[in-house]
Amino acid sequence: MRYLVLGATGFIGRHICAALLAAGQEVTGAARRTGVLARAFPSMRVVPIDLATASEGDWLRVLAGIDIVVNVAGQLNRDLDAVHVEGPIRLYRAARQVGVKRVVLISAISARPDVTTSYASSKLAGERVLRESGVSWTVLRPSIVVAGGSFGGSSVLRGLAGLPFIAPQVPMTEARFSPIHARDLGEAVRRVAEDERFAATTLEPTGAETLSVNELVAAYRGWLGFAPGIPIRVPTAALAVAGAVGEWLGGPIATTTLQQLRAGNGGDPAGFAAELGWAPRGLTTILRDEPAEVQDRWHARLFFLAIASRASLVVLWIGSAIAGLLFGTPMALQFATALGLPATLVSPLVVATAVLDLAIAALLLTRHSRLAAIVQLAVVGAYTIGLTLALPGLWADPFGALLKNIPVIMLIAVNAVLSEAR
Repeated sequence: MRYLVLGATGFIGRHICAALLAAGQEVTGAARRTGVLARAFPSMRVVPIDLATASEGDWLRVLAGIDIVVNVAGQLNRDLDAVHVEGPIRLYRAARQVGVKRVVLISAISARPDVTTSYASSKLAGERVLRESGVSWTVLRPSIVVAGGSFGGSSVLRGLAGLPFIAPQVPMTEARFSPIHARDLGEAVRRVAEDERFAATTLEPTGAETLSVNELVAAYRGWLGFAPGIPIRVPTAALAVAGAVGEWLGGPIATTTLQQLRAGNGGDPAGFAAELGWAPRGLTTILRDEPAEVQDRWHARLFFLAIASRASLVVLWIGSAIAGLLFGTPMALQFATALGLPATLVSPLVVATAVLDLAIAALLLTRHSRLAAIVQLAVVGAYTIGLTLALPGLWADPFGALLKNIPVIMLIAVNAVLSEAR
């Protein structure tokens, strides 16, 4: 079978591609940016295309010769309808024209009327679009998806498990989860896509165990090899603040993520296994089969440190701007005198550097982490070189006026790496 996997660069998409390739299928991966995908899967054909903006004609060209489409594309916070509803309408029209045999949609187990998050509602609308499209379809609503790596909600769970000394008790006591391994989900995709029994069917792929949030965190903590920790109840208000800050900073913990966790996504493992005649692994077996490595412990420990490092850089640049406006004139005067610049440039120089610092803080609050890192490194480097040429004695300053720039540069570089979402 010739498969087209949309959203192939995502956490779930990459594992589905890997599972299909391992089963000997011919796979084409499609995504907005395919450079990383092409390097990671050199034997797989890749197609750059944006589901949110691609026309029906674009899809007619991409779908030529494709038997099965697996739509894994999704957004959690932005462009929800464009990715889940409007773009797929054009995709499914083209699929019907070229005679695609089946479209498998990876939805979410929370895509139900009683879950009122914008994400769940958009996913539910996307399912409706597929069912009304006229193409043969199967909808899979997986529970939380886990693997050797992690993304989204599973990353939050690992971060909670990695907190030192404490075992946070999250106030989501009613929420239940039936984790399924991403590779097992890929196997489920292959089984339903090629079996006519599952045409026009909605299934809920789940692992063999159903657990609460706190049980999941405890399982991950044990898997990572960390001591149990002191149980600390997390106030509901603290979670709300963390979600709001994450929404603002574009971080991994956002209001939508927390709402989805609170809604839960426990399923019926026995029922799903009976329908497929095959049972995905439970979390206990998954963790046993994939023992944690030092990199897993790094990721868990660094999860919240990544958020803190970004916030600290925002505070640094805002504080630098304020301090410069209030107290920077004497230093600027020394700088201008050393370089032979007229004193009339001092005030504009102070204001310009403060504005630049505030602009960098604003850039850090966007999702352009790579650009933010480049600009920060360029500015800190320029500051360091300029002050070294004009006032070299600052290197001997007992408060480390210039010496501090070395760890700041390292923090910027590390934060840039930690800010990569995929």
